[in-house]
Amino acid sequence: MKKSIWLYLFFISLIADLAAVYFKNEMIAYVAKPIVVFSLIFYFISVTAGFKSKLVKMIIAALIFSWLGDILLMFEPLNGNFFIFGLIAFLIAHVFYIFFFSMVRNETQVKLKAGLMILVAVYYSGLIYLLYNYLGEMKIPVLVYGIVISTMFLFAIHMLIIKNKGAGKLMMMGALLFVSSDSILAINKFYQPFEFAGFFTMLTYGFAQFLITLGAVRYITFTSKQ
Repeated sequence: MKKSIWLYLFFISLIADLAAVYFKNEMIAYVAKPIVVFSLIFYFISVTAGFKSKLVKMIIAALIFSWLGDILLMFEPLNGNFFIFGLIAFLIAHVFYIFFFSMVRNETQVKLKAGLMILVAVYYSGLIYLLYNYLGEMKIPVLVYGIVISTMFLFAIHMLIIKNKGAGKLMMMGALLFVSSDSILAINKFYQPFEFAGFFTMLTYGFAQFLITLGAVRYITFTSKQ
């Protein structure tokens, strides 16, 4: 199977899932959503086959746990505990993304910038301030998850400083969309439900995973040629 086939499958499944969310068709959503990240996993594996790097393992692990999180969240309407299970899966996925971005930062000798740390801290503090009184028994899980994804975003922003600017921009934009997706989901679930929240959550999430994966591919293949 050609490598590009997996990307075609990704876009077809993402469009199908977005349509299912928009038109509230659960049957199509149950079929399409698991394929979105699944297709990216096999695209990434096919493109990076032969590259012996811990970076490859980090991205594969992050995508697998993201895929697991997608599956678990699909069953939330049946049992509210599946939201916690999904949250844990995505938290682990973000930890692997943190490892990946941290390894890239170390390889490229990019130091943490205080200004960027402050920027991310302001985002995290503002979101938690908005949600805190509405979290109930979910306070601790959301606080912890927020710290983890903020850390992921912090390291991802530093990808803009690496030598491979093209790969760095893709990864940073992917991380930004991931934060946007999780923020939309959290605001809709805990603060104030709003129309089309599910649609925009999935739209930003799908392209977040796509851009991070594409950026990782470009970085790994670029460094292997040096």
